[in-house]
Amino acid sequence: MSTAAVAQERSSSFAIPRDPAAQAYLLMRIVFVVAPIAFGLDKFVNVLANDWTIYLSSQFNSLIPGSAGTAMHLVGVVEIVAGLVVLATPRFGSLLVAAWLGGIILNLLLIGGYGDIALRDFGLMAGALSLNRLATSYSRS
Repeated sequence: MSTAAVAQERSSSFAIPRDPAAQAYLLMRIVFVVAPIAFGLDKFVNVLANDWTIYLSSQFNSLIPGSAGTAMHLVGVVEIVAGLVVLATPRFGSLLVAAWLGGIILNLLLIGGYGDIALRDFGLMAGALSLNRLATSYSRS
């Protein structure tokens, strides 16, 4: 195979697809890899929120051993893992993220006063479920 043919093959494998649904799949996959990892890492460095523990309901806090801070570190680990699972296997990872967002929504509704954030997370959950549907067509894993 000539050098030009190899270069053409490589460039076409990294090209943005022309199909709008494939573009949506690529965009959603990137978002649902990056966002959970970023939010998970922030549970340790507190750049996006000064105190993540205010978003933990007493009901969930009583189920998780240790302090609220420790619980939020565990939440961070789960979020990082969820993002990595979406990267590796988007069909399963998208369902994992959707379920996790469902838990977050329930937690926020139990606290009260965070209905706006719960509604936003519902939209994200719908996006994760949409990613799952697109992954059935566009994912190899």
